[in-house]
Amino acid sequence: MAAAVPLRSDFDAAQLRALAKRARDPDQTRRLLALAAIYDGASRTEAAQIGCVTLQIVRDWVLRFNARGPEGLLTGRAPGAPPRLNGQQRQALQAIVDQGPIPALHGVVRWRLIDLIQWLWEEFRLSISKQTLSRELRAMNYRKLSARPRHHAKSEAAVAAFKKTSRPAWRRSGRRSAASRSRSGSPMRPGSGRRTRSPGAGPNAAPARQPRRTSERRQLTSSGRSARLRAKARAWCCPAAPRRA
Repeated sequence: MAAAVPLRSDFDAAQLRALAKRARDPDQTRRLLALAAIYDGASRTEAAQIGCVTLQIVRDWVLRFNARGPEGLLTGRAPGAPPRLNGQQRQALQAIVDQGPIPALHGVVRWRLIDLIQWLWEEFRLSISKQTLSRELRAMNYRKLSARPRHHAKSEAAVAAFKKTSRPAWRRSGRRSAASRSRSGSPMRPGSGRRTRSPGAGPNAAPARQPRRTSERRQLTSSGRSARLRAKARAWCCPAAPRRA
């Protein structure tokens, strides 16, 4: 069985726990705590249980920590694929785009992506896709310009012949007075200069007559009610006979 790789001697468990407390990366915190347990005398198996990893991964952490210190325990990012164009090729591409195509030499009047791909292959023997070249051009602040759509069978001569270049033969008739004819076309009678006005219109009009209310009944007093009843009783009584002598 191979011997365990020792940790560097310029750190201890207290320092690693203090770094883990201030760390922003959760993976770095977990790795620092696992190595702090090794500084305290724990086995590599116990450190693997603290970090929830295998013994091989703990060994990789120890190697990274011994090489670069606590910064070596940060979660790194993959560099990704290298760019297809280097600096020299980008400068040549920018120069040819700014210069523009020569119709007699390149056979086009404006650059397209497929034309630039063909030029890169002829100059540098570099095969590149349209999507990758488009991203490279956008990174250099170039934008694609789309031409106005044009029908392949369009004839300029037919368009010019279809346009009406002569003046129209008809003329606009004179305006008729609005007072002489109505909208229906029949002659109208000239109106009088004075207009009659309703007596109830205008600011000086007399106030309108209020309708009489019939829902309200006149309240009679007690004396008036009794007098009315006596008069009604006399109307139904017979006149008294004269007395005989």
